Amino acid sequence: MSSSTQDPAAASPAPPTPPEEEKIKRRPYTTEELCFTTSMNFLEAYFQHDPAVGPRTMPYVTKFITRTLEKTHGLKEVREQLSKSVDVWMWLTRDFAAAIPTLNTRSVGSQLNMANPDNGITPQESTALIIKNYASLKEDLSILIKLMHIARNLLVVPEPEIPQDLCTATQFDQMLYQTIILCVNVTSKAYDGDILEESARHRLTEITELYKKLLVTCLQQAHNWIAKNDRNKMTFWTSVLYDDDAMGDDQDGNHSLGGDFRPDVARTEIRNWMERNSRFCEKARQLLIAYERQARAYPKDQPGPLPPNSPLAWNWQLDGPIKVRADPVDDDSKITPLWKEDEPDKFEQDRLYGRVSREIDLWWLKARDPNYEDWVVPMPPVEFAQQRTENSKANLVNRYAESYREDTAGSVHSNEYPPHSNMATEDEIRDAQHYNQDYNEDMIEDEDVDDDESYGEGPMSGLLTEVPNILDPKQIEALHMIVKSCILDNAGLALSRAGENLQKTRCRMFLALECGKSLLREILVFIAVWEKNETSLIFQLTTQIVEAIHHSALIPYAWASLRIPKDIISPAQTVLLRLVNNMFRARNNDPPPPDSKEHLRDVKLLQYLFIQFRSRIVPECAALMNLQAQIRSDVASAVEFPVDSWDMERAKDGLQQFLDLLTTVNELPETRAWLIEWEAVYELLVLLKGLEEGVPKKPLVDMARPSPPRPAQHPDDYDNSNIPPPPPPPPPMQDFAYQFPWAGIKGQLLHLIAGLLQPPPGRSSPGNAKVQAQIMRHNGIVSLLSCCSYDDHNRYARERVQVCLKWLMDGSEAAQQFLHDLSAMSPQPNLRPQPGQDTATLRIDGVAGEVKVKVKAPSAGSSTASPSTSSTNKSANVNAVSGSGSGQLTSAAAAAYAAARSAGVPVPLPSLSAAAAAVTAQGNNTSNTLAPIQSQSQSRSSSSGTTAADRNDPLRARSDELLRDIITLADEAARLAIGSGQGIERALAHAHTHAQAHAAHAHAVAQAHAVAHGHTHGHPHHHHHHHHHGHGHSHSHSESHNRPDEDETEDDDFM
Repeated sequence: MSSSTQDPAAASPAPPTPPEEEKIKRRPYTTEELCFTTSMNFLEAYFQHDPAVGPRTMPYVTKFITRTLEKTHGLKEVREQLSKSVDVWMWLTRDFAAAIPTLNTRSVGSQLNMANPDNGITPQESTALIIKNYASLKEDLSILIKLMHIARNLLVVPEPEIPQDLCTATQFDQMLYQTIILCVNVTSKAYDGDILEESARHRLTEITELYKKLLVTCLQQAHNWIAKNDRNKMTFWTSVLYDDDAMGDDQDGNHSLGGDFRPDVARTEIRNWMERNSRFCEKARQLLIAYERQARAYPKDQPGPLPPNSPLAWNWQLDGPIKVRADPVDDDSKITPLWKEDEPDKFEQDRLYGRVSREIDLWWLKARDPNYEDWVVPMPPVEFAQQRTENSKANLVNRYAESYREDTAGSVHSNEYPPHSNMATEDEIRDAQHYNQDYNEDMIEDEDVDDDESYGEGPMSGLLTEVPNILDPKQIEALHMIVKSCILDNAGLALSRAGENLQKTRCRMFLALECGKSLLREILVFIAVWEKNETSLIFQLTTQIVEAIHHSALIPYAWASLRIPKDIISPAQTVLLRLVNNMFRARNNDPPPPDSKEHLRDVKLLQYLFIQFRSRIVPECAALMNLQAQIRSDVASAVEFPVDSWDMERAKDGLQQFLDLLTTVNELPETRAWLIEWEAVYELLVLLKGLEEGVPKKPLVDMARPSPPRPAQHPDDYDNSNIPPPPPPPPPMQDFAYQFPWAGIKGQLLHLIAGLLQPPPGRSSPGNAKVQAQIMRHNGIVSLLSCCSYDDHNRYARERVQVCLKWLMDGSEAAQQFLHDLSAMSPQPNLRPQPGQDTATLRIDGVAGEVKVKVKAPSAGSSTASPSTSSTNKSANVNAVSGSGSGQLTSAAAAAYAAARSAGVPVPLPSLSAAAAAVTAQGNNTSNTLAPIQSQSQSRSSSSGTTAADRNDPLRARSDELLRDIITLADEAARLAIGSGQGIERALAHAHTHAQAHAAHAHAVAQAHAVAHGHTHGHPHHHHHHHHHGHGHSHSHSESHNRPDEDETEDDDFM
């Protein structure tokens, strides 16, 4: 007699006496049930060859199975009748148990260790087996697919819990697992179809597709079996996530990422929970008990007894008393989890705890976002980011050389940063490194690391991990629906008696176990491989999976587990960012209240991701850009570049997704405030400057390399000739990795900067003062102006810069002063031809090299044009030309230019006209008090062209002047950059040196003039030129220094 608790409801009556057995009547069968079970009886004999079934019998068997499938599709009554038949479920189990070994033998050549795909047979041997057994495999797989379809349909009934329990009791779920394993083992082998002839290749493909179809049907049946059934979900989830071969890897990997997690202890606790929740629904129990009695009374009429040793067997056993450890069915009282460390009975210890697994709960407390309950880990300061970037630049080559084989504790760069630094405190560095956990390298294959394998680094373990590599997007939908069904916690979900959300518990199991992490990685990479967009069902399902992970605060853990050491950001991490971005974009449509738990959870996730952006992504991207700049300037050799173009493309993809996420977050004022507080504009400027230095601008037209002329040929020229047509031209050679252009990144950066600079909601002026001060502090204006010259890698960058300048100047005196000084320097084209020639060379924005132009002699009328008008016309010539002369700077501007070293970014506008419309739209806003920055001559000239209406509307006139000022600044920045041929920063430095030399020379001449004439007034005469000074002081020194006044009219007259 067992001392365990007895459940009166579960204790069945004593075994029936012989007289009672005689009273048990045979259960009547419906026509459909009789035909179906009879055909399955023959099918078992066919698979086992005991007795042998002849070729004339099998067509009738197939015919009955096909008709049953059709009826379960279309007739609800037939579906319900068959779903409640224990006989049907028993025969389904027996047929698959007989079929799987023979299919395995004919496909992969082994009956043993089916869970191991590497069972000693080579793909070539497996291919030969499949082709040899093609006919029988095709017939048998077609029948099994129909049987699995019927099993799937039987679960779609008004009371699905009844067939779900019958399926479990007959252990058909175990046959489901074995079938999935068989399908995966066959379809995941790398068959070499090139060595086969056409007919053999066709046969191999046909059998492979049948196995895939069977796999898809198995996944669909599994989804129906676990629907709204927590016990079945936990059973299936445990089978999927626990792989005995990966248990050792689990323990090693989770020791580094999630603390001392013990998978074996967790599995014991999960099994104890399933035993406590092993009670079937009452209707299913009665059907099982009735079947058991029929099996005893008429053993020859039944497919066999139910499994007697199952933990679920107490639901149908007739022999009592029965040991029952399930929770009482009528007790729905809440319990408080109690953990008794000294309890010797593990089952009793777990029963008192009440929850699924204490081991899972302890792991989650260690693995979740450390800021889950409170703000524990702060945002690293900008000074830390600066130090991080410098160390990344210094250790770039070593970082990639060592990432393949050296184990690192903490961050890849953890050994590069001393614990004591004047840039950041020890606590700040330690806190920031908390977010930069890496894989232990022993979790990843050290030898033969290949780029092709980096989509799936690490062990491929688990029942379903290989499925994303086998099926296409349409076929794989059931897998995503299974994962979603197991882990997504919908609103209003009922909690357990212990107050536990079982969906969240399974989500934590998903990431705690190595098989779960491998499956998550493959699901994410699947989106990248198949290039699924946001409207696809697969993308939406995966977003919901990521949402479930976010609800458990485990995206930081998932991010760390998905990392590949040799990548700045792995493909799986890139897709994860894309899904998080999609999740945040949905929030923007219906944002949660700022004081809600959901909003705070989103902000904490955003903080974690931005810490990754600041401490790893930006420093390493900036280091690559810095090395590109060194190679570009011949400071470093191209052979030193440590990565290939594929790695650069992946780094760019990850950076793009980060910037897309920040753009989405920047749309909401509540989350934009966090970006401003974290000084996100610093990272944007760092990237902008790195791109400007490391990547040359791509011209619209390259005059230095004209395309060779191609002779015109008619397609019919080759019709009557034996000469074959010429081969197509070879594809253009791919640029080297050190020439990687990072195309499109500047546009995203400028969009973000403009978004950060925009005024608060409901206002159109002034720009955000905090961001303006941050840009000025990091000297970002010059980096913004550097983007004004044309770059085919980043089209419309100039228009985006104009929007940035608008918000930067609006309300910032420092920015206005800086740009006031810039307007004093206006390098003009010098189109004076050499003596005896009528052509000159010039640079045109968007055109590589120098362009020869013919200079027209000045007309009589043009020689009398006023200097002010001439200067204004040149300023209005947008992106026109730049001469070789250098303009002079005021002392204030020269100092500012010499200090400027950063980058910035605005909003994407389709054209300059759109930018003008955006700025002009602010004309009726009385809060826009930005003063114009035009010089006096420009002001007089522009005011002379305004209408009376404009003069009567000062606000409109001021807005128009602001627009002209911004366009002029962009023009002058482009002129300065292309005129020097070295970029705006070098040009400004050259101008600063030139201005100092000219000022010193002018001062000496002025002193000599004063001594000679007895006064210190007047404009000094330059001894190289003999001209008059009748133009006043509206001219810059460069105009009087570089050319005679009478030649100025030639600058606008060329052909």
